Order: sequence, then structure tokens, then C-alpha cells
Amino acid sequence: MTIALLKSKVTTLKEPELSTATNRAAEALEHFRNNLQEKLSSLPKETALGRDAYVFFLQNVALIPYSPEQLLAMGRQEWDRAVAFEAYEKERNRNVPPLEVAKDTDSWIKDAAEKELAIRQFLEKHGILTVPDWLEHYTLRPMPEYLRALEGFGETDDFTSPSRLQDTCIRYVDPPSGNLPYFWRATASDPRPITVHEGIPGHYFQLCLSWKHEDPIRRHYYDSGANEGIGFYSEEMMLHAGLFDDSPHTREIIYNFMRLRALRVEVDVKLALSEFTLDQAAKYLQEKVPMDPATARQEAIAFSTGPGQAITYQIGKSQIMKFLAEARLQQGEKFNLRAFHNFVWKNGNVPIALQRWEYLGANNHVPDPRDAN
Repeated sequence: MTIALLKSKVTTLKEPELSTATNRAAEALEHFRNNLQEKLSSLPKETALGRDAYVFFLQNVALIPYSPEQLLAMGRQEWDRAVAFEAYEKERNRNVPPLEVAKDTDSWIKDAAEKELAIRQFLEKHGILTVPDWLEHYTLRPMPEYLRALEGFGETDDFTSPSRLQDTCIRYVDPPSGNLPYFWRATASDPRPITVHEGIPGHYFQLCLSWKHEDPIRRHYYDSGANEGIGFYSEEMMLHAGLFDDSPHTREIIYNFMRLRALRVEVDVKLALSEFTLDQAAKYLQEKVPMDPATARQEAIAFSTGPGQAITYQIGKSQIMKFLAEARLQQGEKFNLRAFHNFVWKNGNVPIALQRWEYLGANNHVPDPRDAN
């Protein structure tokens, strides 16, 4: 069934070529599985990175100028802030009717398309970012059957690529309902929070600008601290700019997203330092965000296998805000928010510490290579 769907809708391969490629892929996957099973008994039980390796990663790879203890303090402070703001918002909105989940996929797709256009206009009208005419759109589409089996393995986004800038960005979604996972249950009520993070002005927007960079290295270098920092920064930036003024309960969604990203810092650090087990991390997220058990465990698994990634949302956003504050102070009345954002987004594949050095001439967040000796 899946091969037939691929043949009819996705690939230009002829049936013999597709069958051969499919069989080879299946055999390789089985071989990999068997290889893992043979090694399983000899693999270490403790998978924590350890403090020394984690600190080296922070300082020399991620270019994050903070210790694990500073990261924990920053995450806890942001969680307190998000909980307080969400409490204020809930009290303010206690008599406001709740958001309604989209009635079907078609109406959800249409609503998302209309709101994506409105977000682009909002960015230009309020002097936040320049939206180039050539930039295509972030859209929702029904989840095709040939992708459904892969839903649990990653994000179902097609952000296009440097060679496909003329194509529309697609996010594949399941039918809207109250049973969707954490992020998509919220998005079925208002697609803007995810659009702002994943699409416009978030990941899709930033990646397309970076892919057009005149420096070919900056088109392809990828740094999660900058990429996810920009996506998360976009949410709160658009909140304060007034995008969600028309939807009180959407503002609650933004604050709840903020709670999760702050907690991710603690989960990442404690998993790396062996202060959390996988089960403890999942339970922590489930209870303190709060979020559904399946999503909480999925997040914990992802963070345990990729130390340093979960901090990128909160710490990347914090680095951008510090960068903005320093630029505002240095430039005074000459500071231009649109120009600042245009620079950060265009160079969004590059670590914030290096962007800051280039923009402000401040290199104190970048390690001196002589110190490695």
C-alpha cells in the first residue's frame, strides 16, 4: 500500500527501481536492528554525558557562555516568570469563552493560511521584519498515508531547501481533535503559535533567508541554539508586539509554551549530569508543564539522546534578548528593530555568540583558542 502511494504521488522512479530501493532500505534497517540487538548487552547502562564533556560542549561547540549551574538558574527564573504570566492571563480571561478546535482538516488549513498572510502583514506594518516578495508560504496539509508510519520519528515539516526556495513549505497534520498531542491540540484551536515558531517568522522564514545568504558557508551551517532560539524568541516577541491581542486564550497558550521551554533546560542539564533518569525527566515534564504522558516521554527520550539540544530554545532566546539589549544600548536612538531582526534572521544558521561579535564587535562570549592548550 505504502509503495503504491509513493509510486503514484511522490517519486518519479519506475516500479522496478522503487521496489529495489525499498527492499534494500528494508534489508539495511533489519541489519541495523540486528546489529543493535547483538550489542545491547554490552552497551553501558549509564548514558549521561558527564559534567566535563557537557561543559566542553557548552563552551567550545555551542558557544554558550554559561555554566550548567547558570543554565539551571536561568531556566528556573524563566519558569517562574512564565507561570506568573500564565496565572495573570488566566485570571484576566476567566469569563472569556474557550477556544474551539477546528471542526475539520479543511477548515483548519484555510484558517492557517489566512492567519499566515495576516502575520506577514503584521511584521511589515509594525516594522518587525522585512518580508521579501519571493518568500513562499507556510501551509498545513493532511497527513498522507505514506508518512503516517514516520510520525513518531521526527517533525513532519517540509521546510524546502536551498535548491527549492520556489516551493511552498508544508506541515503535515492529523485531523483536528481534543486527542492530539500537546502542541497540535493547541494549534488546532489557533494555528498562529505554531506558525510563528515553525513558519513565519520562525524556522521556515529564517532558513529561507539564510539559504539565500551571499556567503555559501552561512547557507548550510546549522546551529540549533540560533535556529530554535529564533523560533522561541518569535513567540514572545509577537505576543508583546500585539499579534495575539484579539485572542486572550491564545496568549495563555504562548505562556504555557514558555513553561515547557524553561523546563527543558532543567531536563537537559540534569540528564547530562546524571541527576535525572529518563523516567524522572518524563514525569517532571508531565507534571510541571503540564503535558500528556506520551509527549512528555517522547521529549525526555529525545533530550537524553541529544544532550544540549533541549536548552537551545530558552537559552537561544535569552542570548538574542541580551544581544538586542546590548545593540540598543550601543546604538542609542539609531537602533532600528527591523534592521536588527533582519541581521539575526539572515545569519540565523550561525551561533548567536558569533553574530554578536560581528554586529557589536564583542567577542567575550567566544572562547580564546589559545585557552585550549
